[in-house]
Amino acid sequence: MSSATSARQTVGEELPVLTRKDFVSDQEVRWCPGCGDYAILAQMQKMLPELRIPRENIVFISGIGCSSRFPYYVETYGFHTIHGRAPAIATGVKTARPELKVFVITGDGDGLSIGGNHLLHAMRRNVDLTIVLFNNRIYGLTKGQYSPTSEFGKITKSSPYGTTERPLNPIKVALAAGATFIARSVDRDTKHLEEMLYLAATHKGVSFVEVFQNCNIFNDGAFAAFAEKEVRQDRMLYLEHGKPLRFGKQRQHGLRLNGLKLEVVENAESDEGLLVHDAKNPSPVLATLLAEMDYPEYPVPVGVFRDIEAPTYDELVQKQIEDARAREEADFVEVLQGPETWQVS
Repeated sequence: MSSATSARQTVGEELPVLTRKDFVSDQEVRWCPGCGDYAILAQMQKMLPELRIPRENIVFISGIGCSSRFPYYVETYGFHTIHGRAPAIATGVKTARPELKVFVITGDGDGLSIGGNHLLHAMRRNVDLTIVLFNNRIYGLTKGQYSPTSEFGKITKSSPYGTTERPLNPIKVALAAGATFIARSVDRDTKHLEEMLYLAATHKGVSFVEVFQNCNIFNDGAFAAFAEKEVRQDRMLYLEHGKPLRFGKQRQHGLRLNGLKLEVVENAESDEGLLVHDAKNPSPVLATLLAEMDYPEYPVPVGVFRDIEAPTYDELVQKQIEDARAREEADFVEVLQGPETWQVS
């Protein structure tokens, strides 16, 4: 039984009982037919009732891009903001209204290009936000320019001779920023995706989920080599905390550490010598090694890379406010008409 399933079974019955239909808005969903965004929306709407949070206490905040239409399609409060600024606005919402559950929906262009700085600071501050980044390795809304995650040498409308930039790795960015929960899933693996969204949403602190999302119009098949149903068991590594790193249809292959490099062990007969996944380790070293794995040299890891606890930004700010209010109140006029320097409490 997964940790997510166990957690769901302990939820008290006094909380509101909602269904997926309660989170489906009356707005027409306007994505291209076959877009991976539909799968992410469906799993989010399926997961939200399990949080047992009233709809009026949930907020979806997005920036600009195909993914950023999301707030229109979920029957909660929402804010379709400006390009790249969703994490900053979400930080303000969560700080002012800490009782709300705040989601940030962004894409590889919106979140890692113009919004990269805002994303970094939201993660380093450990604001209690659930950030879901749709990664299709292309600018889909503006019709097929290369994005910060497009592979080196990719030919697009804005790079007709191939890109000359090394792509960003969203998981490594989140690790470098100190995010306390980091996970990855795939739009087509819907059961796994729903579980990752649930675990992220129930984490206290900033949670970051990268979702490999297929853009069937401008970058079709970007993840097909390892994410298609027929091959994913052999070419993807499903991370499970406390368990050996194994993959394959029969879990026959494993991973071990050879010096400072991960090494595939084919047909590993026993778990001896295999690395055991530790998502709770405060050190980001193992998670970073896993984040660097890519097909075809390695299976592509999905699941929870990191899940640790730390004080949240919004809690610390609220504590400062409470402490300040508990002190003796100052006279505002006296402060204005007093000396040029004063003590701020």
